[in-house]
Amino acid sequence: MRGADVTQESLFTVAKLADFVPANHPLRSIRELADEALRRMSGLFSALYADTGRASIAPEKLMRAQLLQLFYSIRSERMLMEQLHYNLLFRWFVGIAIDEPVWDHSVFSKNRDRLNGNEVASEFLAEVVRLAEKRGLMSDGHFSVDGTLLQAWASHKSFRPKDGTPKDPPGGGHRNA
Repeated sequence: MRGADVTQESLFTVAKLADFVPANHPLRSIRELADEALRRMSGLFSALYADTGRASIAPEKLMRAQLLQLFYSIRSERMLMEQLHYNLLFRWFVGIAIDEPVWDHSVFSKNRDRLNGNEVASEFLAEVVRLAEKRGLMSDGHFSVDGTLLQAWASHKSFRPKDGTPKDPPGGGHRNA
């Protein structure tokens, strides 16, 4: 007998996001390293954020989302937010509950720029590499990456003058001045 092509959603679900991630998936060990690095950086995050006001995106979630963007060569924040909307693996890695809304791409970019402007991303990546080396997870073996995303992130806007002159132009120039 032929089955019916009908989808009936459950009213309640008791599955956790971690249930959808295979036990041997490489992102599990990367998430452990990232979480340890982020715990070590908690004091820095506390110093960067005010005690009052509107809550922003958690810096830990921002950093994990940026890792995904690098690992999977996601070319824009808009596409990253789309992936976070429906990809359960990505939601689990970043720490977004299954019923939690995903951020607007412009809000993500603004929060990301704030952290990157304070050298948080470079410190985070350095800490993850340090932890990976300490655990013997690094290799001198060859691997390939799509460098276009890295080049875009290292664009002219991120250059700093070697002579010590201010990064921003006089008159309070903005990001695209």
